[in-house]
Amino acid sequence: MKRIAKFIAYHPKTITIIAVLLLIPAAIGYINTFVNYDILSYLPGDLDSVKGENELDETFNSASMSFLVIEDMPSKDVAALKEKIAKVDNVSSVIWVNDIADISIPQEIIPQAVKDIFYSKDGKCTMMLIQYKYKAVTDETMKAIEDVRGLLNSQCFLSGMGVIMKDTRDLADSQAPIFIAIAIAIALVVMTFCMESWVEPWVLLAALCMAVVYNMGTNLIFGQISYITQCIAAILQLGVTMDYSVFLIDRFEEEKPKYADKRDAMASAIQGAFLSLSGSSLTTIFGFLALCFMDLSLGKDIGLVMAKGVVFGVLTVTIVLPALVLQCDKIIHKYRHRSFIPKFDKLNNFVVNHKKVWVAIFIVLFIPSYIMQSNVNVYYSMDRMLPDDIGCIAALNKMKEEFNMATSHFIIVDDSLDASDLVKMENEIKGTAGVTNMVAYNSFVGSGIPDSMIPDELKSIAKSGGRQMILVNTSYVAATDECNEQLTKINNIVKKYDKNGYVTGEGAMYKDLIDITDHDFKLTSVLSILSIFILIAIIFKSISIPTILVMSIELAIFVNKAISFATGTTLSFIAPTIIGCVQLGATVDYAILLTTRFREEMRNGHNKLDAIKIAANASDRSIFQSALVFFGATFGVFLTCDIKIVKEVCLLLARGSLISAGVIVFMLTPLLLVLEGLIEKTTYDFLGKKLKLKMKKKENKTADNNA
Repeated sequence: MKRIAKFIAYHPKTITIIAVLLLIPAAIGYINTFVNYDILSYLPGDLDSVKGENELDETFNSASMSFLVIEDMPSKDVAALKEKIAKVDNVSSVIWVNDIADISIPQEIIPQAVKDIFYSKDGKCTMMLIQYKYKAVTDETMKAIEDVRGLLNSQCFLSGMGVIMKDTRDLADSQAPIFIAIAIAIALVVMTFCMESWVEPWVLLAALCMAVVYNMGTNLIFGQISYITQCIAAILQLGVTMDYSVFLIDRFEEEKPKYADKRDAMASAIQGAFLSLSGSSLTTIFGFLALCFMDLSLGKDIGLVMAKGVVFGVLTVTIVLPALVLQCDKIIHKYRHRSFIPKFDKLNNFVVNHKKVWVAIFIVLFIPSYIMQSNVNVYYSMDRMLPDDIGCIAALNKMKEEFNMATSHFIIVDDSLDASDLVKMENEIKGTAGVTNMVAYNSFVGSGIPDSMIPDELKSIAKSGGRQMILVNTSYVAATDECNEQLTKINNIVKKYDKNGYVTGEGAMYKDLIDITDHDFKLTSVLSILSIFILIAIIFKSISIPTILVMSIELAIFVNKAISFATGTTLSFIAPTIIGCVQLGATVDYAILLTTRFREEMRNGHNKLDAIKIAANASDRSIFQSALVFFGATFGVFLTCDIKIVKEVCLLLARGSLISAGVIVFMLTPLLLVLEGLIEKTTYDFLGKKLKLKMKKKENKTADNNA
């Protein structure tokens, strides 16, 4: 490591040139990484809902379908619009009432089964079914939706999962550069406030932004990443790795007086920083990697990208940042200013003097905050992750209003199913609470329409490859208890008549999502706590220290989520899961920093009261500096982003960083002081062999004098 550190310190220009050149392939990789906007696609492949979705795509070419509601438009104009939509690239079929009956026929004469599907109750609105050649998440379908929208006017309302994904993508693409820029700007302001140079924050951010580009560019190896990861990964990486860069700078300033050549000082700083950061970063990496064990592979998506981001952060801080600092050292020192962060000695004296009160507060807060955070309301549907005034949400509301249709279920059964059984099954499904109408081959034939009059497009939707598909529309909103109960009943009906039948669609996949994430949250929470506990236990060779540190950060996490409960805030399902792992992994470093310094001062021979005061005074500045930068970056995204799931995650992270810092300063400090005796007994060589020997000699001397 010594040779590598020397090379970096003595060849800063070479390192800088290489670092800049590496940005080119990283940028290319970033541009070419596919972004997935379909959260449901991360469900395990062995679920019936996912198998059914795949069959919709492969057998019926119906994995992507839009619903077009048209208000107060003459039938001939609707027919003309239908023809235009049918010509759009990658639109496979367009189904409307004129495929079954002549539009010159009065609505009153049209069979009721047909009217229920294509017309609202008052007859003022009509609905088209638009099928696409490819899945909703593909670029081809996104372009087709855009082209279809180009044909529509204010009387038309286009909805469906593909449309929701399209609006999500457009919103993310338009806002991501803005909120990332704002996050960087706020982080820059906070760093300028905390540091002692006007130039230094720019140098640090330059290096960390390089690390972000390297990380996001190498996501190409995964083939794709989720839009959630795309939106928050850069901000998270900046916030999490910022304190690494501050640590290196502080270490460099400490080493300068020891060496005649600043390059030798930097080489020494690199060695010390790398060993410290590689150990410290493991807690954060372990926190992120816990997400990889989720059954929902979205966790793996976020976990791997962020764990990789921490690795790039450490490497960039120990390789690229030293090169930049050495080249900018003169200008950094030329434009110095005093730090605006106040000293914490008075605050720490207050905390220490009231240690029993703060320990009592810690104990009192733990159980209530745990109960409150366990009862936070969550939502799962993608439409709730978007602003209420966006196009797809307005269309969805229109469909609910005019057709009493909030969700569509797709049922797939064998085409060889006995006709009488099929009719019985359909009638039982129609009789299920919340079902508004059904699109099925038998519905049309049974309404008096001859088989010869049913169009091939409709036949291909209903029957293909020895399977038959039934579309069931319901007034129940997806991902609600009502809809989930309805799906359970429909699934039982289908399985009664066809054991190989599937119930799929948005509602069924959301139901599976709810079941899976409930298990995932518990699993990742346990894994992150256990892994970080073991790591801290190894670092300190202790049982009590990891218990105290993990419990402290867990209290901060509980309080953070409990605030959401107390304010009546409903969170997206992924937010609590991410926070449980990320806040623990990212902020436990603050606790490790304080505890390490406390142990060091105890080994230097200070009594526990003086040791904790020295440790707190030395650590608090770094803790609050890191927390404030993390807060600034994530809070900036919260203020500017309209994607609710991103807003929620960033608000929780922003709030969590400050709460964690507060818990460490006000509660961990007195806990270490009060429990020092227990820590010493349950920690291997806590005081150090030299100090123990010294104290033993002192005790023996005192005993001899007394004798």
